[in-house]
Amino acid sequence: MSHSPAAAPPALNPLAAQANAALAKDCPTAFEVLSQLGKRMYFPAKGILAQGAEARAKGKRYNATIGIATEASGPMHLACVHQSFAPGMDPKDLYVYAPSDGKPELRKAWAEKQRAQTPSLAGAPISHPVVTNALTHGLSLIGDLFLDPGDEVLVSDLMWENYPLCWETRIGARVVTFPLFDKRLSGFNQDGFMQALAARRGRKLVVVLNFPNNPSGYTVTKAEAGAIVNMLIAAAAAGTKLVVACDDAYYGMFFDPQCETESLFGRLAHAHENLLAIKVDGATKEEFVWGLRVGFLTYGVKGATPAAYAALEQKTSGLIRATISNVSHASQTVVLKALLHPEFKKQQAEKVEILRRRAAVTAVECRKAEYADCWDVYPFNSGYFMCVRLKGADADAVRLKLLDEHGLGTIALGATDLRVAFSCLLEEQIPDVFARLAQGVRSVRGR
Repeated sequence: MSHSPAAAPPALNPLAAQANAALAKDCPTAFEVLSQLGKRMYFPAKGILAQGAEARAKGKRYNATIGIATEASGPMHLACVHQSFAPGMDPKDLYVYAPSDGKPELRKAWAEKQRAQTPSLAGAPISHPVVTNALTHGLSLIGDLFLDPGDEVLVSDLMWENYPLCWETRIGARVVTFPLFDKRLSGFNQDGFMQALAARRGRKLVVVLNFPNNPSGYTVTKAEAGAIVNMLIAAAAAGTKLVVACDDAYYGMFFDPQCETESLFGRLAHAHENLLAIKVDGATKEEFVWGLRVGFLTYGVKGATPAAYAALEQKTSGLIRATISNVSHASQTVVLKALLHPEFKKQQAEKVEILRRRAAVTAVECRKAEYADCWDVYPFNSGYFMCVRLKGADADAVRLKLLDEHGLGTIALGATDLRVAFSCLLEEQIPDVFARLAQGVRSVRGR
């Protein structure tokens, strides 16, 4: 019985080969940790979008390139659509396609914001932020670029459920965990993290650091942050090829002075040649615009050249072009206008203060002595959430009991953990929430 020969892999596009060569020369670790798809990916420099950009710059008489309809005043649009926007919003900032890597003015403004909030970057070169369709899309892009089937992603056991869906189910990588907290629930489990890194020494490894953490609402202290950075540098020095994704979805929502208020990206972006740091952030939570879906991916690695960063940006833009083409121009414009607004920082701080007060009330209520038989409280000091570890009751059974008998919605995580989002509770509602939660626990376990 004859066997047909295996099909040869498709030829590498010259633009992909050019980007790969730039990385291999100037940032070899970044090239080595690319997935097979990541190595194949490129941005079509002479494609429709690129030719359209050239035409916008030089086609002063006529521009017959891009696939939109125009009128004498600019992009064709319907009055019934435009009335939904604020008066004075320019149609060209709403309706035309944005570049695949994002609106240039927004990328510049976000880069300036990142620098201002991250003094530990200390002038180190990093890539320009690439605009994504919020953070989920950014995490998905990281998977496509850096994960092949069987590769490992190290995350804490208390994690966002979209991680395994994004990387295990969709790509075939393996999500492996370490306990986020020590056994006394006093803080970050440094020993567990160090052991997980040591077990994978000398291999390629993607690590996700999510602070403030979803679901626990915990941000590491300044001392813990320093220990994490040192452990990662030691792993890189021992030969582990690291991709460290800093999932900063809830950045800026810190309610305790002990919190590390800088993204760990700042120190990791110039920590070691074997460590590629990626900042995944966005306006979603920071500007309270969840539905606008505007996020960013930013790269940093010690010794990387502008050519290497350009190659990473081009590969990322190519993936965006190949999947969603570009992120909503209207959403990007709204986010940009907010960033540049003179009242932005003041208004943002006012909303964060509301969340801080809700977290403070939650911290008192959940730790009342009368509930000590019902749960242990995981540390929390930031973000939107907190978690309890139930005693003697199944988390999903409690969740259903709370829904059916109390009209109270919570999230069950595994057999014992229940997540409460204090972000969407008024201060005066919080005591009743925990009183009912205790009733639910006692009811499920039969008092």
